[in-house]
Formats: sequence, C-alpha cells, structure tokens
Amino acid sequence: MVSDVHGNARDLARAGEGADALICLGDLILFLDYADHSRGIFPDLFGVENADRIVELRTARRFGEARELGARLWAGLDGDRAQVVEQAVRKQYAELFAAFPAPTYATYGNVDMPPLWPEYAREGTTVLDGERVEIGGRVFGFVGGGLRTPMRTPFEISDEEYAAKIEAVGEVDVLCTHIPPDVPELVYDTVARRFERGSRALLDAIRRTRPRYALFGHVHQPLVRRMRVGATECVNVGHFARTGTPWALTW
Repeated sequence: MVSDVHGNARDLARAGEGADALICLGDLILFLDYADHSRGIFPDLFGVENADRIVELRTARRFGEARELGARLWAGLDGDRAQVVEQAVRKQYAELFAAFPAPTYATYGNVDMPPLWPEYAREGTTVLDGERVEIGGRVFGFVGGGLRTPMRTPFEISDEEYAAKIEAVGEVDVLCTHIPPDVPELVYDTVARRFERGSRALLDAIRRTRPRYALFGHVHQPLVRRMRVGATECVNVGHFARTGTPWALTW
C-alpha cells in the first residue's frame, strides 16, 4: 500500500514485492518537492530560487501572493501553460505507470490528472474511483481526489461530489481514499504547520458503515498516523516519496 508517490518511480518498482497486490492511493505527480526544492515540474520550469520563494509563501499561508508569483512566472513562459504542464506530467506518468506491478489497484490524488490515466494504465492496473473491488476475499472501496483548497491543485472537487462517491462505495471491509477523514489529529501536518482538508462525509461513513480499515495518505507529516474511530482502524499509509517504504496490510 502506497500513497503520495510524487515521482518516486525507483522505489515504486519494488513496492509490491512479496505482496498479493499493490494498492496506490494517488498523488503520482511531483510538481514541487517541499523537502528538496530542486525536484519537480515547477523548479524544472522556473528554477530553484522561485521554488524556494513559492514554498515560503505557501508555508506562511500567503496564498494570494503565491498565486500572483505563479501567474507572473507562467506569463513569462514560452508556450501554452496547459500544454507545457501536460507534457511534463506525461513524462512522469509514463515512468510511474511502467513501475506498477501486476496486479495494482489505484485511485487518484488531488495533484493527479485523471483524464490521462487511461493512456498509461497497462494490463494488470485497475483504476477505481467511487467503486468497489474484491481483493483476497475482502471488499475494498476506492474514492480518489481531494476537496477544494486555496492551493487549487488539479483534482480538487466539491464536498457534494466527494460525498456522492463515498455514498456509492457503501459498506466495505477496507475503505481506501486519498484524503483522510476530518479528524484534527489526522489532518494536521506538523512540518507544514497547517490543517489539510479532510472529509466530513468520509468520517460520517466510517462511523456509519464501520469498515475494518480506513486507509489514506495526503498528509505527509501527520500529527497522528494511526487511530481508531469507533470500530475502524484509520491509517495514514505514509509519504512514499520520502520513505520509499510501502505499508503492508495483512489478514
């Protein structure tokens, strides 16, 4: 089980060793590495100095200034913004999807671009969103994407759309999402020093349907990685880009 891969294709190629299946909870793309500002699409296009500045602004929650800086940088770039980004994303997706073992079950993160996934998902990779599948005799439900934030990442959706996908999944043994349920200890990032957006609808579903596990990522350095909500074990499976180590679910 991996989440927040953010360009780490090298470790992803080994992540499924010894497992019946690999499950990926999204955020394959690396736009900007907050630990190493020289890595990602943003510094490749605009340089490390500008990456340093935009991380500084975002960390200080000066999102308006960060957007203004980004707008100035994009305005000075040759070529259409959407095409430039898509070309860079395609390069990363080609490498990352090639690293997936078979079988892999995957859903989207908030920084992913879902329309491109069908072009890269090979035989043995199953993409699910608002859907269920049986793995090893257990029913898994998958819900991808994130909720809307000032960061305006590519796959942020409304609370209503997200809740509808949670409802479509229904009762499962293992509920797999990119973002966590809206519990303060699970959504607070201790390094970024902010509360990320978790889902209230997800939390309500966990309390109502009582899956054995609720698994997610999104928060890279959470205050708490694991806690119980009623009968359900809620687990942040980890920031795979940094650790390179999958989280193992065993029965």
